Amino acid sequence: MQESNRDDVIEKLRQKVAELSVNIEQMKLAEYVDLLHSPWRLLWVNFVSGIARGLGIAVGFVILGAVIIIILQRLVDLNLPLIGGFIADMVEIVRQQMKIKGY
Repeated sequence: MQESNRDDVIEKLRQKVAELSVNIEQMKLAEYVDLLHSPWRLLWVNFVSGIARGLGIAVGFVILGAVIIIILQRLVDLNLPLIGGFIADMVEIVRQQMKIKGY
């Protein structure tokens, strides 16, 4: 009876070790440890990812800004009194700031 219980525990332990092995392989833990042992490669990977992230933010901001400008232009074309006055005030503030800064 005790031998059977021991075999069951050993089999469960083998299954858990196999699961853990698969999980470690899926996490690519070995590649991560190799990366940590190579500081120059780690710096390079972080530098490239930072450039890509910054470029993505810049492109996204440009697209979002363009969409907002197009929407504002359409609203001005509709000549809505409240929104048109608000946009005119914004344009006037920008012009005043440009005069102050000498543009």
